[in-house]
Amino acid sequence: MSQPLMPKATAVWLVENTSLTFEQIAEFCHLHKLEVQGIADGEVAVGIRGMDPIANSQLTKAELERCEKDSTKSLRLFKQEDLPLPSKRTKGPRYTPIAKRQDKPDGIAWLVRHHPELTDNDISKLIGTTKKTIQALRDRSHWNMSNIRPRDPVLLGLCKQLDLNASVEKARKEAEKTGRVFAQPEPIEEEKPVETSDDPYAAFTRAFKDNS
Repeated sequence: MSQPLMPKATAVWLVENTSLTFEQIAEFCHLHKLEVQGIADGEVAVGIRGMDPIANSQLTKAELERCEKDSTKSLRLFKQEDLPLPSKRTKGPRYTPIAKRQDKPDGIAWLVRHHPELTDNDISKLIGTTKKTIQALRDRSHWNMSNIRPRDPVLLGLCKQLDLNASVEKARKEAEKTGRVFAQPEPIEEEKPVETSDDPYAAFTRAFKDNS
């Protein structure tokens, strides 16, 4: 049985958007049941965006509903032989329209922040930029650093979601093989709530105690 394109990304979408069992998703995506459970628990495929198999013509809505109603049924891939083959990447830098080239630093900054597992070479292939520019953004020496704000390169039209998912998955596997350690994104600290009191003399009392 053929497997869907980007099986992990497809599994992420099915876990988040359907009531299918882990067994059904694992069988359809050719993954282990525990791996699918890990996706549901947020321990596997971290950082990979879900890919809708219906929107990509790999699964019909009717087939999905059929299997949601009966957990003993298996999902069947839709017209796998009719799907277009992935386009081959030509050698050399990716061409980016002139109107979008000014968005490249924002896209690079987003990848550096959210996907530290990606190497400069990975980012260069995705965005079509130079390693010198990527390094300038990493060490914050870019000439326009004050005006750069990280934005998703997929939404900016600088790369495709399929390519991004594939690069992230490949980079994580390479890191696991080589034992390469990469810095994790720093968590955003939540603002502490300001203490309030109905007692109009509470603030005065605290200030008096602090000064005594």
